[in-house]
This record gives sequence, structure tokens and C-alpha cells, in this order.
Amino acid sequence: MKREIIHTLDGSTTIQIKEWDECYHSKHGAIQEAQHVFIKNGLSLFQNKTISILEIGFGTGLNAFITFLEGKKMNQSIDYVGVEAYPISADELVSMNYVEELNAVDKKGIFEKMHQCNWEEAVVINDYFTLTKRKQFFEEINDLDRFDLIYFDAFGYRVQPELWSTVIFKKMYDALKSNGTLVTYAARGVVKRSMIEVGFKVEKLAGPPGKREMFRASKLE
Repeated sequence: MKREIIHTLDGSTTIQIKEWDECYHSKHGAIQEAQHVFIKNGLSLFQNKTISILEIGFGTGLNAFITFLEGKKMNQSIDYVGVEAYPISADELVSMNYVEELNAVDKKGIFEKMHQCNWEEAVVINDYFTLTKRKQFFEEINDLDRFDLIYFDAFGYRVQPELWSTVIFKKMYDALKSNGTLVTYAARGVVKRSMIEVGFKVEKLAGPPGKREMFRASKLE
């Protein structure tokens, strides 16, 4: 499938899959979406804590990089696991402008290290952030009671409904620790029903720019 680098409305880049008319991040603002969905409504719940995060869809590395930047501000020690079946190419990586748009030019080496480090290996990015990239399909995830927080950033239900099924959300539920949290940009009724069916308590929150609502799901046991 043809992939194209585009600029979103906040100036940050993303990758668009032409055949699907689907992007890795919101056209209304890649950085704004990541900050609103995953930082404001996810990471910020765990300030001053050591946490483990599972990202469903490592993709461009934007969510991991923003989490790295925000983690230091929030005094967090983070064990980050990013799952991705189809890593982006080197050419696509150099087209991503997140370092510049986030005013983090001094951390450019960190962003590059996140993409260049070995897969299937825990890599110490710095004293408070460890990254493990796993090249696998989401249905292959079998973690149990391991993560405090899940960033569910799969392609949308419109193009890949199988990624939003009860089968996948049961794996997410099992992967979370008790009182763990899952956040996603999605807000479809069918997604909510799948989450509830496997045991999640789901709340609807205000969405990022260009999207009215989003979901946050909790494992309360």
C-alpha cells in the first residue's frame, strides 16, 4: 500500500495510507492528539510513580518520544513496551519533524535511538526510561498483569475492525495490572461494548482537536 508523509494541522507530520484514507495520527494535529489522549488523559494519572506502559502501535515513535519528554517533568520512571508489526522505514523516520515541533532538538539523539535500537531487547534510553520494541501482531500479545497503562493507538475501526474486537480487548484487560488504565482516541459505541464485555469500566472524555470524544477504560479488580 502506498504511504505518504503529510503535515497535520498543528504542523507535525504523520504517515498517510492512501488506499485506506487512514493516517498514523490525527490530521487535525499529530502532536496535539498524542498529548491530549495519551499524556493528559493517561500518563498524568501516574505522576511521581514508577510505571509500565504498553503501546499498541509503536508506529512513528511519537507517543514514546512525548512520553519520554513528559516523564521527566512528572518525575516518573517508565518501562515502555511498544508493539508494532510493520515498522516504518528509515526514509519515513527522517521525514518526521517531532523533535523540531516539540522544541526538543537537544533530544534528537534520543528519538533516533528509539528507532535504531534492537527489537525484542530492553534498551536503557536514560536513567528513567527503558524501551522494549516488540515486532508482533496484536493478537500475539499474551502479557499478564504487567502494565499500569496502555496506549491503544491501532488503526481505526473503519479500516481494521478486527483490532477493536473483544478478543483483542481481553488481551488488553489481562495485560493490565489491577486498577490499570487503557486510553484511546476511539469513541465508537461498538468499541465501548467490546471493552465492557471483557470487564472494563469505560468513561467517555472530551476528545482531542477535531474529535468530540474519546474513551478511557479501567480494570477495577
